Amino acid sequence: MEITTGTERLDFDGCYVAVQSRDRRFDGVFYTAVRTTGIYCRPSCPARTPAPRNVSFHRTAAAAQTAGYRACKRCLPDATPGSPDWDLAATVAGRAMRLIADGVVDREGVSGLANRLGYTSRHLSRLLTTELGAGPLALARTQRAQTARALVESTALSLTDVAFAAGFSSVRQFNETMQEVYAATPSELRGRRASSGSAATTGAIELRIAVRTPFAGRALLRFLADRAVPGIEVTEVRPDGTGWYARTLDLPHGPGTARVELADVDGVGSSYVAMVLRLDDLRDTAAAVARMRALLDADADPVAIDAHLGADPVLAPLVARRPGLRVPGHVDGTELAVRAVLGQQVTVVAARTAAARLVANHGRPITTQVDGLTHLFPTAAAVAAIDPEEFRMPRARARALIGLTAALADGTLVLDRGPDRNDVRRNLVALPGIGPWTADYIALRALSHPDVWLPTDVGVRNALVGREPVDPERWAPWRSYALLHLWTSLADAPVAQL
Repeated sequence: MEITTGTERLDFDGCYVAVQSRDRRFDGVFYTAVRTTGIYCRPSCPARTPAPRNVSFHRTAAAAQTAGYRACKRCLPDATPGSPDWDLAATVAGRAMRLIADGVVDREGVSGLANRLGYTSRHLSRLLTTELGAGPLALARTQRAQTARALVESTALSLTDVAFAAGFSSVRQFNETMQEVYAATPSELRGRRASSGSAATTGAIELRIAVRTPFAGRALLRFLADRAVPGIEVTEVRPDGTGWYARTLDLPHGPGTARVELADVDGVGSSYVAMVLRLDDLRDTAAAVARMRALLDADADPVAIDAHLGADPVLAPLVARRPGLRVPGHVDGTELAVRAVLGQQVTVVAARTAAARLVANHGRPITTQVDGLTHLFPTAAAVAAIDPEEFRMPRARARALIGLTAALADGTLVLDRGPDRNDVRRNLVALPGIGPWTADYIALRALSHPDVWLPTDVGVRNALVGREPVDPERWAPWRSYALLHLWTSLADAPVAQL
């Protein structure tokens, strides 16, 4: 079954069938509002299916709340992965949702969000209301409520700290919003928390990131471990392939660290990845969660992707071997772009070594409680100010790196998933020394583009040796995942390129 989630209206019959079958694939894709109870649910809610005449369907939780519904206490509809449509289509609405999740409205207001997207505030509000059923303020309010509920139920933070960590401007606003959205006070929500708690470690915020399943956590961990840069990233891979990944975060109000446990999760539906945050400023909670979600490709739809790619004779055995394979995203576009240039035409090991040298010499030292995490990645301005002769690379590539970071530092180039992807690519390839491979690799990981193909990549060519001729166009719109399957298939052999 397929449900259209673009700018067209949700298909009522398709949505109702998903609700009747309690299809967990659509959790986070749309929400079911029940007129007779005044609540909204995820499609897989175990409650009795309401009659068709009593339900309406909404693209976002904010739309359901704007229509006067409160969240179901049984299925917790906000504890779901986000819609995969935001990355697949990358419309203005999708890009706005990503920026709102990062806390842009809380930090910069609606005008700041509109400026990032290239619209007036009024036009953006009209556009989002038309496509998503709610304007930017309502969407941001829902984001704050979701963050607050997670903190209330999973940490030992004081409720005052929770209020400001979630982005509320006052405790009164926090209390009123939680009562309106969840029909419960923050104290009542906290009373539902398991007696064991989840904040036993002093100063830590322990949360769960919702992901769709199947989830190939071990392959994701292996990818991150192979590229981990000392000082800013640390990993541990256990003999069974599970383990954890930790890194420093350069957040709007200060530094932080995040650590996630990664393992394979089978089945069809949704599950969770455990995460521990340590933040200098609690106001960065939403931004840290959003960026780690992007890193984990948490909003991908693995069932749809695997079904499409698994129908291809070349990819079928690879998809069967690693169902739910993710495209690793990134927490910072600037860092990823710099590392992409450092990795041009060199091995993964050489690229990692060059990045480690850059971090040691120009990164910003910080104190953390995770062994091995000692620095933040250098800012774009810091890299742009480095003498090109300092880089151990061809002079032309060093000049390309300086030019790239100068464009990032002065705002000519922005890699925060707000601008249109095509505009970003044009701006990238217009820079001296930034070719299609680098621009597309940045789109793959920094912009979470699901349909990137790197035909000149040596790893891709090596993975296709001995296979029948392929037409990558038939893998669209999921060519990024085909790319990862081919790269990952080389895991047991020496990899010559990134």
